[in-house]
Amino acid sequence: MADWQNQLSKLVYSTDSGKIEDKKPTNVQVGEVYKDGFVRISRETKGRKGKGVMIITGIQLPADEFKKLAQTLKKKLGTGGAVKDDQIEIQGDDRNKLQSILEDMGYKCKISGG
Repeated sequence: MADWQNQLSKLVYSTDSGKIEDKKPTNVQVGEVYKDGFVRISRETKGRKGKGVMIITGIQLPADEFKKLAQTLKKKLGTGGAVKDDQIEIQGDDRNKLQSILEDMGYKCKISGG
């Protein structure tokens, strides 16, 4: 290569470093636990155009089990939902039914909020 080619050459792509993988640890705990050990079920409509969702907090599990729990609850209630910000959101407003399902699974529950 000529000197002028070396001066103008800029590295755009290189395979020297190989494949870079960003692996997350598999045993990361998701969620938070309250000191009294209760799971709280609250209702929220803010930012959802008046449609209510039930927010479940107070459960701490590994990330994959946390998502499986949310999926199980959605199937048993026959509704949709999501896992956001270390809490489970379930569509609808049947908190008493959700409480009984969680208590059958072995959790102590409290209904919080209006």
